[in-house]
Amino acid sequence: MADTKPGLRKPAFTKVDQLRPGTSGHNVTVKIVSTKMVLQKGRVDGPQARQMRISECIVGDETGVIIFTARNDQVDLMKEGSTVTLRNAKIDIYKGSMRLAVDKWGRVEVVTEPASFKVKEDTNMSLIEYELVNVVE
Repeated sequence: MADTKPGLRKPAFTKVDQLRPGTSGHNVTVKIVSTKMVLQKGRVDGPQARQMRISECIVGDETGVIIFTARNDQVDLMKEGSTVTLRNAKIDIYKGSMRLAVDKWGRVEVVTEPASFKVKEDTNMSLIEYELVNVVE
């Protein structure tokens, strides 16, 4: 019996304008336009030095921009002007608008060479409001 091992699939990359609410598993290469710290709390002197940091970053590619919610260690990777690849990212809805996020199942990788595209800042996917509608069949 031959030992057949399935080969690794090449990741499929998504553009920002193709992101939709409630979806996950996105691989996106984006440039960081701006970053803003929104929450920093925790104690560094206690028995468990746990600190929670959340930063909202506007990231985008040549099709548009979206707000990326960076948590804890991800905050340090998000520097304005740098290019990052977000692997297994998901779309969260916060106050009716889309937010891109990477949880413990995903990864944020800083790309060494800057992206060749120019960010299209006039198409902000986070400005589109969504409403949860229950469909009765």
